[in-house]
Amino acid sequence: MQTLRVEGLTKTYGEKTLFEDLNFIVNEHDRIGLIGTNGSGKTTLLNALTNIDPADKGDLIKPNNYRIGYLMQNPQLDQNKSIIEAVYDGASPVFQTVRHYEEILAKYSANPEDEKLQSLFDVAEKKMMQEDAWNVENEVSTILTQLHITDLDQKIATLSGGQKKRVGLAQVLIQAPDLLVLDEPTNHLDFDSIAWLEDYLASYKGALLIVTHDRYFLDQVATQIFELSFGKLYQYTGNYESFVEQKAQRVETQLTMEHKQQQLYKKELDWMRTGAKARTTKQQARINRFNDLKENLNNVQFDDDVNINLGQQRLGKKVLEMKHASLSLGKHKILRDFNLLIQAGQRIGITGVNGAGKSSFLNALTEELPLDSGEIIRGETVKLAYYRQQSESVPEDKRIISYLNEVGESIVTKDGERISTTSLLEQFLFPRFMHGVLIRNLSGGEKRRLYLLKLLMEQPNVLLLDEPTNDLDIGTLTILEDYLDKFNGTVITVSHDRYFLNKVADNLLVFEGNSTIIRYTGLFTDYLAEKKKNDISQINTKKTVKKSTVPKAETKKTKLTYAEKIEYSQLETQIDELETKKNSALLEMNNISGTDYGHLGELQQEIDTLDEQILNKMNRWEELSQYVD
Repeated sequence: MQTLRVEGLTKTYGEKTLFEDLNFIVNEHDRIGLIGTNGSGKTTLLNALTNIDPADKGDLIKPNNYRIGYLMQNPQLDQNKSIIEAVYDGASPVFQTVRHYEEILAKYSANPEDEKLQSLFDVAEKKMMQEDAWNVENEVSTILTQLHITDLDQKIATLSGGQKKRVGLAQVLIQAPDLLVLDEPTNHLDFDSIAWLEDYLASYKGALLIVTHDRYFLDQVATQIFELSFGKLYQYTGNYESFVEQKAQRVETQLTMEHKQQQLYKKELDWMRTGAKARTTKQQARINRFNDLKENLNNVQFDDDVNINLGQQRLGKKVLEMKHASLSLGKHKILRDFNLLIQAGQRIGITGVNGAGKSSFLNALTEELPLDSGEIIRGETVKLAYYRQQSESVPEDKRIISYLNEVGESIVTKDGERISTTSLLEQFLFPRFMHGVLIRNLSGGEKRRLYLLKLLMEQPNVLLLDEPTNDLDIGTLTILEDYLDKFNGTVITVSHDRYFLNKVADNLLVFEGNSTIIRYTGLFTDYLAEKKKNDISQINTKKTVKKSTVPKAETKKTKLTYAEKIEYSQLETQIDELETKKNSALLEMNNISGTDYGHLGELQQEIDTLDEQILNKMNRWEELSQYVD
């Protein structure tokens, strides 16, 4: 069994110990979800396990041939390569086999009389068969298609951050390592790609270790949860739903034990105050126990809730209105004569395929992106805050407290209480010792949490949120969901996160591309269920209705494609294998009793099927052979 054993793993960043003396085992078929608040060290732990940034101390014990594939939050891809080249640039042995075969094939094709090259080619071809490498190209193409990347010759340098993430995901999936490590794999995926990824990982043969904010995804994929909290690792059996219940029990048990310790401490303190002297060994032992109790009090640590209790300005009935709006970016049509009335208190979720213009739609609502035609009318009382996918530019050398003091040194809560910036930071899980920390020293998630706090301090009554789940931890998302539930204003959210959309939106705008926008009232998961039902119905209808097609102009074929070359090279072997099976069936037919008609019938049916397969393979061989150089 292929296992990874972790012993005594410790990592310190500056003055902060991210984790200390971690011990755990990853078995062959484990499905592990790793969670923790932003800044708790999740990504640092992944980097240590994959030797991107080794731990300060500790051991990773694994077999010599143990392979780990790692999807980073920002994949490191060669900017000068095409998508297909970047995918094949992975370290997987099967990629090396394919690249070696292609190199030898090119040399052998140029010098077919060279016996040494022929020998090398035979070895390379045999290895391709042994590793089933012939199917790699088709599998890569399938995975990229499911992730909505179709132009395989496009250069990495021209891709967006989301597209690069999907290319990186395809690269690690096709490697099929012993341990697949994925850091936020659902970021930048639309809902059908997420559903496909869930199914793909369900049948994955190796082990999985996944960091994700997507709670539905965790429920579907994970069978264990590792929680990284205050430098310790807690392990739970089950999916995310089971984890929530088990963690509540753990914290409650620890608090009960802490209370008992406090009661014992009070008794011992009373005894100490009576003037007990260390005249006997027994008394000295009791004094020592008292000192131990004193040191261990108040050591129960757990992640506090993020408390968002900020006030907001009054919002009138009219918020935003789009009239006959049309918008295109280059050749991409986003809106065409689109009308929308947004009123106070509405909860609108925006989702759909990548590249359909969801973020551009938000930019149009804020009038940062001018419409081609039409108009946008904003209500007089609207005070809008826009949480963007990319945070505003913040000087890296600015300190946390200074960044927030730009809004104000204090703010009024819903209850009319004035609260200082320092207290707000503590409520948002920034301890007092961090307030003077430079922003560049924060994790990506901590920066996003700080950015959210600054926006909410401005006391908006209309919130525009563009993919808020991408970088916030689950704890912060949970409290944000509760805040939005109590928020008296209007919320417009772009997201692919099913759980989040179900919690915060009851009206949907689904962008399907080419200015097609579906309006739906209800939960996002209900929409997905209806869409799936309709898609199945359409497929069944197409099977029964003969479609007329317009004949395409034929192009004269002159040579084999790469995939056809691979197919052609395998055909003779496949035909031989089918012939062998047929001969075995004939031999068995000759040896059985003539009265066993049932078995004879089965064998004859098998032979007929093999004859048909052989004929099809022969026809295909003849079809391709005319284009072989």
